[in-house]
Amino acid sequence: MDLLKARYVTHRFSRHVHDGYAIGVIMSGVEEFDYRGARHRAGTGSLVLVNPEHVHTGQAGEPGGWAYRMLYPSIEVMSGIAAELAAGRGTPHFPEPVVSHPHAAALLRAAHDAAEHGDGLASSTLARTAFGALLRHHAAHRTADARPAREDRAVRRAREILHERLVDPPTLEDLARAVQAKPFALIRAFKAVTGLPPHAYLNTLRVRRARGLLDSGTSAAQVATDVGFTDQAHLTRHFKRVVGVPPGAYQRAGTYKTASENRT
Repeated sequence: MDLLKARYVTHRFSRHVHDGYAIGVIMSGVEEFDYRGARHRAGTGSLVLVNPEHVHTGQAGEPGGWAYRMLYPSIEVMSGIAAELAAGRGTPHFPEPVVSHPHAAALLRAAHDAAEHGDGLASSTLARTAFGALLRHHAAHRTADARPAREDRAVRRAREILHERLVDPPTLEDLARAVQAKPFALIRAFKAVTGLPPHAYLNTLRVRRARGLLDSGTSAAQVATDVGFTDQAHLTRHFKRVVGVPPGAYQRAGTYKTASENRT
């Protein structure tokens, strides 16, 4: 599970998704983000709860920016905790993206501190306890057949093609022909299902694959080639917009990701 400790002033996250949850506590300032058709603000002490595969942004909500500590548990981790606690059946999701829960916030901060000092047992224990509290008090559950994104056949096949052709993607026209749809109709349907147009969805896939390669020790230059970006600068630009740190900083930090941004 990745952890991110960061302070941002001028950085703006582009529209992106995570394959797992994004759960964090605002340490200072205000974060503002677009999520599920509305703009939300999270101030000091607030908890941010973003569900998997939900498009969102992120930027400063006041001139001084914001600082936060984030954790990114997988769907499997959260579902397993929910099942163990008998906190509901199906995939857990959080209806409210900004909540107040001082005890869980304190646990998340402590989990970060423990990870920073290399205490894996304490960090994992504190994080799991925090997730359990959030699931009990703030989560709902949906079964697989009740998920909101009902993909039609064309969008489902288009997504499969983009996954298969990460390095040499088709043009929009070729993609539309492959799924037997008109180009503009495919754009509308694709965005309705994923929240992103096909090209932005592809870049999100590339960044996701890049993270795995960087974690395995592959150099950033090689990663750029392997995931289909034109060069390392192209990778860096998209990676930072989604992850919040450049690829080199992400890789150097190992399993504990740290970052710092300022006005320069």
